[in-house]
Amino acid sequence: MGQYSLGDALKHFLRNSRLKGYIQAMQIEDVWEKLMGKTIARYTDKIQIHGHTLYINTSVAPLRQELLFQKESIMKRVNEELGENIIKEVVIK
Repeated sequence: MGQYSLGDALKHFLRNSRLKGYIQAMQIEDVWEKLMGKTIARYTDKIQIHGHTLYINTSVAPLRQELLFQKESIMKRVNEELGENIIKEVVIK
């Protein structure tokens, strides 16, 4: 049996685990303000990842409209932050 670092073992576990989406959503929540700015982060209620879809919830209608226009940019920024091309779709609720 080969030797693996703890980090490599965790990456392998997460790659094959159902927890991966939850962990990635937590990563995005942690850097959401840096990615999108303070105002957007303040009025964004919830961020979730299911499969290859990023769900963003906000109760502010003008912000929802602005985020709809930025879907491609959001997808690109999030994928860059995650270090892999995970997000294929962004849904604004």
